Amino acid sequence: MADNAKTPRPVYRNIHITDIVRYRLPLAGIVSILHRISGALMFLLMPFIIWMFDASVTSEISYESFTSVFTVGCADGAVPGWFFKLVALALIWAYLHHFCAGIRHLLMEVSHSYTKQAGKSTAVATLAISLGLTVVLGAKLFGLF
Repeated sequence: MADNAKTPRPVYRNIHITDIVRYRLPLAGIVSILHRISGALMFLLMPFIIWMFDASVTSEISYESFTSVFTVGCADGAVPGWFFKLVALALIWAYLHHFCAGIRHLLMEVSHSYTKQAGKSTAVATLAISLGLTVVLGAKLFGLF
């Protein structure tokens, strides 16, 4: 009778918060999580985006005050200009990564024969393109060229 006894099946549970540092996601999983983070970041910074748009198109005077925020900071000097540049750089990264990852997801939806290797290569391409464009636009934002 002991020969018919079944071995217990392994139990897979969600990872615990303490396991996060040891858990190794594949690159495609990291890109997917960054896609969600970038979308949340753009959503949370929506008031800043609306302020930037409003200040840049209302009048010439408001445009001057808008551009001075990035060089001088707030009028009372409480927040320096480099902080606004960092927030704008975060928005640039969020938009570019979200856009590139969205194109990647659309291509995955169109192509029904998606392989593990294709997932890895498109994840690398998504990261390379979004980070490369972020570096170029960040260099322009910080006045390197």
